[in-house]
Amino acid sequence: MTPFEEASGDGGVWLRCALHAHTTNSDGELSPDLLVRHYEWAGYDVLAITDHWVRTEERSTRKLLVIPSTELNATCGPSEDDAHVLALGVMADPVPPDSFAPLQEVVDWIRSNDGLPYLAHTYWSGLRTEQWDTCEGLLGIEVWNTGCELEIGRGDSSIHWDEALERGSALQGLVTDDSHHPGYDSGFAWTMVRAADRTQEAVLEALRTGRFYGSTGPSIESVEVDGNAVVVRSSPAQSVTLVSARHRGARANAGRLGYPNGSTILERDSAGLITACRLEKPPLAPFGRVVVSDTRACRAWTNPLWTSAQ
Repeated sequence: MTPFEEASGDGGVWLRCALHAHTTNSDGELSPDLLVRHYEWAGYDVLAITDHWVRTEERSTRKLLVIPSTELNATCGPSEDDAHVLALGVMADPVPPDSFAPLQEVVDWIRSNDGLPYLAHTYWSGLRTEQWDTCEGLLGIEVWNTGCELEIGRGDSSIHWDEALERGSALQGLVTDDSHHPGYDSGFAWTMVRAADRTQEAVLEALRTGRFYGSTGPSIESVEVDGNAVVVRSSPAQSVTLVSARHRGARANAGRLGYPNGSTILERDSAGLITACRLEKPPLAPFGRVVVSDTRACRAWTNPLWTSAQ
């Protein structure tokens, strides 16, 4: 069941989540209490503080739920490249080792302590998909990391995500700020979680089961999947894409001469932008996910709607 199916039912609430941010407990510029105030002021509902090798605990406020988390290092693949792993909601304090452990051991430690492991900024880290996509227990990766994009233009890891999905890994995609310098690299990205309620347990359960989508601007109102097509309703979009395996997929493009590849625009706004469209499912496609893009090139990403692993 997708979060959009739940949204039309009788349970749950959408929560705007910042799931990767740092304080003065590692290499961020604001103290934990000030970072909480900053994201509360920015209109977020949930903040996961992910200081490096520190599980930062800070009180929640009336408006903002704070989830103690951390970011760990691991070695990845035969070349032992440095990988960073988010441990969302982990219940134990990490101890920095003399040397970093292999990725599988780090993921196992996170899960054994009730945390949710996500691989961070794979493009920025210079990793290759085959170094990590067989890791058991890894829930997903950051498909978008604002800090990495603003610093050196390596914030978009969607190619790694697609390679892993095509190989049969049913991985989720987080969208995060990775803020170290609030005001400069914060408030640009969020993960919209459909949780049963506004508690840490409900948010982590929604993340664990993939009931969320990520965005740097657009909102996704509904996604309906049947045997032949995907129908998407969203905020006004310049394009809506069904991403699938190589050479496959569909896309609706706005504009008088918008290219309708395997798509039908169902509704437009007064400016001619897409608010609802139908995307044809390619035959035998091993996976499918949707990307909504607006006129400012901001995007929203769904989790995989289906994969060959499901």
